[in-house]
Parts: sequence; structure tokens; C-alpha cells
Amino acid sequence: MAKQPKDLSDLFHETVKDIYFAERQILRALPKMAKNAQSPELAKAFETHRDETQVHIERLEQVFEIIGKSPRGKTCDAIVGILDEGKEIMEDFADTQALDPGMLAAAQAVEHYEISRYGTLKTWAIQLGHPDAAKLLDATLQEEIKTDKLLSQLATASVNRKAA
Repeated sequence: MAKQPKDLSDLFHETVKDIYFAERQILRALPKMAKNAQSPELAKAFETHRDETQVHIERLEQVFEIIGKSPRGKTCDAIVGILDEGKEIMEDFADTQALDPGMLAAAQAVEHYEISRYGTLKTWAIQLGHPDAAKLLDATLQEEIKTDKLLSQLATASVNRKAA
């Protein structure tokens, strides 16, 4: 039996599964990051993003519904690697002044990955004729960009300075 050729719709679905898995892993990592943060501002940023991440997961579940698929994740090796780096930083730099800058940098690596994925998915949703999915993906994209900017501000205003 001949294998069915894959198209952009298949790629869109696979990538939504990928980011769904990623968001669920991020949701699990953020409380530990907040607990380990020395800076109250950084801890609060992680806690706030945890709440946003729950909404991101709910939006992705709506995207699955729009495309007629069941919400299901697919292991995302990229996010597993980024989160593993974050864990390593928390272990290697525990109780040092470099812990917060390291965790902040790891969090920004996560944000940059998410920004890339959500930007791509939004574009594909528009191309595939899913304007409602595109709106949901764009809402999350804007929140990820906002979080990245907040982390950059925290880094330059306080976290990196305290560690220097």
C-alpha cells in the first residue's frame, strides 16, 4: 500500500502536537524555577508565566478542536534539551549569585523557542484557512514576546547586576 504524501496540514498538526508537549513540560518546570529563584521579581515572573502557560495549553486544545484532532502531545526533543539545561544550571549554580542569571537565560531560551513555534504556526494557520486558530496562536505569541521582554528587563535592571 502506497504511503500517503504529507502536506502543510500534516506539518501543522505535528507542530501543534510538538508545542502542546512543550507547554505541558514548561508548566511542570516553572514552579521549581520560581521556588529556586533568589530574586523575588524573577520568582514572580516565573509564577505569572506559569498561569499564562496554563492558558496557552487551553488555547492549543482549542486549536486541536478547530482542526478536528484530539489534543495529544508528541515528544519535543528541543524543549526537553532546553529544560534539561535549565535543571543543570539550577544544580550547578545552586546557592550562588549566578543562579538567577542562569535560570533567566534558560527561561529566555524557552521563550525564544516558543516565539519561533507560535510565529510559524500562526502563519501556517492563516495559509491553511484557519483564521480562528491563527488568532489563538497569535494571542499566545504576543504573550511569549511580552514575557521575553520582561525577562530582558529583569536581567538588565537587576538580576545580572546583583550577580556581577
